[in-house]
Amino acid sequence: MAKTIDTPTSRHFDNADGLCEEKSDATRGFVFNQTMLRIADPKRTLDFYTRVMGMTLIKRLDFEEMKFSLYFLAAGDDFSDISDDSEKRTQQTFGRPAMLELTHNWDDTPENASYHNGNSEPKGFGHIGFHVPDAEAACERFEALGVPFQKKLNDGSMKGIAFIKDPDGYWIEIFDASKVAKTCAPHLKG
Repeated sequence: MAKTIDTPTSRHFDNADGLCEEKSDATRGFVFNQTMLRIADPKRTLDFYTRVMGMTLIKRLDFEEMKFSLYFLAAGDDFSDISDDSEKRTQQTFGRPAMLELTHNWDDTPENASYHNGNSEPKGFGHIGFHVPDAEAACERFEALGVPFQKKLNDGSMKGIAFIKDPDGYWIEIFDASKVAKTCAPHLKG
C-alpha cells in the first residue's frame, strides 16, 4: 500500500495531500511528452509558434484517411540530436519531454472553428508557459509584433508575469524563471 508524504526523506520536493511516496517500478522511463492544442489554421499558428515563440517543428504527421495533421514543436536551441531518418525522428518526437502538439482537423478553419481555452466557464485547461531570459524585452517584442495580451507584465497583483494569446486564443504565460520566486513571495501563505 502506498503511503502519503510524511518524512523529510521523501522523493518529492514539497508537501501536498495525496502524494504517493513509493514510485512504482512500472512507471520507470515514463516521460511527460506533450500538450495538445487544437488549431484552426496551421499556417497562421505555425508562424506564431516558430516566428514569435522561436519553437522548432520536429515532426509533422498527416493522417489522410482521418483528415487531420499533427505538428510537434519543441523549444530550445540545440537540436543536433534530431535524426534526418523519418522513423527515428518519430521515435525521438514521442520520447522527448515537453513537446507542443498542434492538431489540425482539416475541416476546421478560423471561420468555422473556435476552441475553448479553459479560462472561461466551464473552466479547465488554463495555459502553457514559457521561461524567457528577459521578460520585459520579450513583452516589448510581443507588443511590437502585435501579439494580443491577456495580462501585461506589470498589470494586476502578480507583477512580472504576463499572459499573451496565440492565434487560436490559448493563453501563454511569460516569465523569467529567475524572478518567479520573488514575484510569488508576497502572495504565498506562511
